[in-house]
Amino acid sequence: MLPGVDELARSITLPAPHALVVNEARAVLEECRRLIQRGETLAEEPRTALERRLGALLEPSLRRVINATGVILHTNLGRAPLPEFPAPQGYSNLEYDLETGRRGKRDVHAAPLLERLLGAPGIVVNNNAAAVFLALHELAAGGEVIVSRGELIEIGDGFRIPEIMARSGARLVEVGTTNRTRIEDYRHAISPDTRLLLRVHPSNFVIQGFTGRPSIEELCLLGRERGIPVYEDLGGGCLVDLARYGVHEPLAQASLRAGASLVSFSGDKLLGGPQAGILAGKPEIVQRLRRNPMFRALRVDKMVYAALETALRLTLLEKWDDLPVLRMIRLSPDEIAERARWLAGEINASGKLHADVLRGESLLGGGSTPGQALPTCLVALTPNAAELERKLRAHQPPVIARIDDERLLIDLRTVAPEDDATVLAALLA
Repeated sequence: MLPGVDELARSITLPAPHALVVNEARAVLEECRRLIQRGETLAEEPRTALERRLGALLEPSLRRVINATGVILHTNLGRAPLPEFPAPQGYSNLEYDLETGRRGKRDVHAAPLLERLLGAPGIVVNNNAAAVFLALHELAAGGEVIVSRGELIEIGDGFRIPEIMARSGARLVEVGTTNRTRIEDYRHAISPDTRLLLRVHPSNFVIQGFTGRPSIEELCLLGRERGIPVYEDLGGGCLVDLARYGVHEPLAQASLRAGASLVSFSGDKLLGGPQAGILAGKPEIVQRLRRNPMFRALRVDKMVYAALETALRLTLLEKWDDLPVLRMIRLSPDEIAERARWLAGEINASGKLHADVLRGESLLGGGSTPGQALPTCLVALTPNAAELERKLRAHQPPVIARIDDERLLIDLRTVAPEDDATVLAALLA
């Protein structure tokens, strides 16, 4: 026999308004009746279900987790782990000039840092897809954009470059083939309606074998010859040469030095900041983008600026260890192995689980650097990998690991050293 709504609501002592408790009790009982009508057994008592629903409302949904997967830019875990940044409490000088006492522009919190890093002025929108849309809408709406057929990529969650272009009002002109595009393909496609030459870095896939495409230098030379701006969408946003650590990504600064009129990239990938799209290039083009009415619709808020300003400043000052993404990329396998051996030793000493230390690979993730991996050391745990994985997710804070070949794998590359003891406690709890 199910209790009545009021009876169920009175059985709860959680600190929530009575009206909310009653509404949630009613929803619980309706779900119970539906299950009974279908002949199904109730998975939990109504009171337990009500406590669970209310508990979920009383606690934050967005929480810190420990990423032990070895995927540095884990899309499901928020991509780049943010550095510590001063989040302003209460009011802030977001659009207020403290020197003049007049209204200011929110750009000033990132623009000086971007210009020093890139050698060109820049603006910020809410993600790189928005950056692409704004650039095409301002520079090519009603006209043609020439792009290599092999660069018509699909980014996260099914969004495709051609669809973004269509929404911007620009007309797509595909040149070349999937695997090879030559500079002459671009040259022959130029018409009186051509507004932009677009180059898209294939940051989330690799084409190997008989392939080729013009260099950014060649494309910029053609653009200068014909008086057409060149825009390169770089995606990953690499501002630091990471080749010595096994990461080979084009630098935004190099594209601008090669003559690109405009570049765009993400803030929450290799830059190591919050979700944002950054556009930088020739002053007159950036100013046009800023005056476009869509810029206001796509702009970011004070919390994004606070986090982005910190990431840009740490990059400018070369404080690599204070940027979690760069710190993780720069870790050597030997450094990780030392921590892995300690963790495995503690686990085996407990007698609760068995742990082995294995060679493995960490991934950049986040739709960047496909085909590139970083050597690492893994802690492989047995038995009952699936049960152990569930237990880690239920821990506070949750620990996210991965399962391979019926073993739970822990990659400490993506775990802050101060969290090693927390991972151990979660495993042995």
